[in-house]
Amino acid sequence: MDNSRILVIEDERRVASFIKKGMEEDGFEVEVAYDGLIGKKMALASKYDLIILDINLPQINGYEVCKEIRNHNSSIPIIMLTALGTMEDKLQGFDSGSDDYIVKPFEFKELLARVKVFLKRSGNETKSNNILKLSDLEMDLDAKTVSRSGKNVDLTAKEFQLLEFLLRHKNKVVSRAEIAEKVWDITFDTGTNIIDVYVNFLRNKIDKNFSPKLIHTNFGMGYIIKEA
Repeated sequence: MDNSRILVIEDERRVASFIKKGMEEDGFEVEVAYDGLIGKKMALASKYDLIILDINLPQINGYEVCKEIRNHNSSIPIIMLTALGTMEDKLQGFDSGSDDYIVKPFEFKELLARVKVFLKRSGNETKSNNILKLSDLEMDLDAKTVSRSGKNVDLTAKEFQLLEFLLRHKNKVVSRAEIAEKVWDITFDTGTNIIDVYVNFLRNKIDKNFSPKLIHTNFGMGYIIKEA
């Protein structure tokens, strides 16, 4: 994790300076972009280990920046850090390809902890050569690809992580709370339906036009991925 390079795309200079100073004190190399266009160019031109991204940015908003980065790099961790805190905002953030979503105002130690979690995770993945399989579904963790019956399935970063979690626990019922904690690294309010929304996204992509169905609901308990 030492010398990991972080790109902060944040137009509030006080916030950007605060993050940069704190991260550098913890041993990270940090570069800052103050608008979406410059941030996108920097992200695509240089190699970073993680990106912290605001949404309300000049030139190009954070959702579009995230999508552009994802089109070129499916594996780099992206944490959205924004004042937009509704569930719709979070869903749009995750759907654009972010790995995590932190609402301002925030505690720096929480941001730092999540940065370290994602850097550790991505570091472990680069050392692996894992292919997860179930029936005719195949996930290549190194190439970040998913296929079913030999056909490529395009997933967002968060859908990929959710499917990976389910496959690593295949034939086991996992609760919504487990999914929220392990896939999003945060605890969602029990009143939200984000887990069900993303499971439905996955079903539409890997089950809808294929047989047998692999993702099953265990009512009152959670979800399980298995051969019927």
